[in-house]
Amino acid sequence: MTTDDTARRGTEGAGEPEPAPDGLRRRALDALTAARTRTALLTDTVDDGELTAQHSPLMSPLVWDLAHIGNQEEQWLLRTVGRRAARRPEIDSVYDAFEHPRASRPALPLLPPPEARRYAAEVRARVVDVLGTVPLEGGGPLTDASFAFGMIAQHEQQHDETMLITHQLRSGPVALTAPEPPRPALAPGPFGPFEVLVPGGPFTMGTSTEPWALDNERPAHRRDVPAFFLDTAPVTCGAYRAFIDDGGYRDPRWWAADGYGQIRRHDIGAPLFWRRDGGQWLRRRFGVVETVPDDEPVLHVSWYEADAYARWAGRRLPTEAEWEKAARHDPATGRSRRFPWGDTDPTPERANLGQRHLRPAPAGSYPDGASPLGVRQLIGDVWEWTASDFLPYPGFAAFPYREYSEVFFGPAHKVLRGGAFGVDPVACRGTFRNWDLPVRRQIFAGFRTARDV
Repeated sequence: MTTDDTARRGTEGAGEPEPAPDGLRRRALDALTAARTRTALLTDTVDDGELTAQHSPLMSPLVWDLAHIGNQEEQWLLRTVGRRAARRPEIDSVYDAFEHPRASRPALPLLPPPEARRYAAEVRARVVDVLGTVPLEGGGPLTDASFAFGMIAQHEQQHDETMLITHQLRSGPVALTAPEPPRPALAPGPFGPFEVLVPGGPFTMGTSTEPWALDNERPAHRRDVPAFFLDTAPVTCGAYRAFIDDGGYRDPRWWAADGYGQIRRHDIGAPLFWRRDGGQWLRRRFGVVETVPDDEPVLHVSWYEADAYARWAGRRLPTEAEWEKAARHDPATGRSRRFPWGDTDPTPERANLGQRHLRPAPAGSYPDGASPLGVRQLIGDVWEWTASDFLPYPGFAAFPYREYSEVFFGPAHKVLRGGAFGVDPVACRGTFRNWDLPVRRQIFAGFRTARDV
């Protein structure tokens, strides 16, 4: 893992004090347990037929994700960290995400649901034993600060988000329920100005001190960002409807050429899961059909759709550096925080995370999670498309394997930031980078816009 050079040290958020080994073990165990609890929720609420079905060619059968989670845990925490003998080496190829595209996975010799559950549980029981014995200080980069355990907890939570997307794509009876998110104290709009000025100048981007940060978030480095204006909240469904009503999907002026070709080929005229019913727009959300709420951040739009809306509105998508500066930079101290509100971990009062709710909160929610400049909902609610390609930071070093980030670098993938309502806090922070193809619509993605000064 890379570290700050001396000239940059002290400008990045210090984070919370690093716990002693017993505290590290507890933190790792809590993160692994929380992930497994959520995995069980996502897989126990449907029958075996639903688990083995492929609900969309874009996604794996849920049972593939379940066993893949256990296989990754076995490979990294039992074999690599714990130096234990391989338990099921014959299934490594079956659950290799790079060897088998999602569309082809139903044809693989997958473990049936009961066996997949037993396998994941047996691996976890042995991992708990490894966690209790392996040194978490001075043992190397995989075990220092319990990094490998945090990496696997994040991996499982990322697959939990993927399985949540599969639940949104599946048809059939409602399987998941959750309480509604809290509404803001004020009606949408009056909570503050429509946009804020983010001052120009340098800031520290990325991290070299966050113990569970992944390789693409590293190292911390200086970026100089000119002043710009940024929306104080994500673009809402109501605002996006104005783009639709103005013929935005039929006007090539607003679209990148390949994006316009995509919407014409697939006859796309609204966000995924929306349909017009007479004079109103309806959407399907986890099996429930409901009226599209005007005050909620728009969801299930591709990068091309977000970019087209921004052009139509006379604005643009923020760059990744602009987004991170707005989310982390404290103008009063010049320091980069871990989160918009400071260095402490997310709480339910600050951000809509962890599948506590099954939808974004209304725009303007979570004032306790605002940045020093008053920008809200930068963490949670919806992933936010940025204008930037997914590229390595200066000094990037792949760790612990190239296939996590390095093989995706380049212009084919666009960066998303912030995390959606289905993202667990363990896999969400001010430096966390997500990426996807610009055509993707099934993911829980929205956006906010920016403009030059």
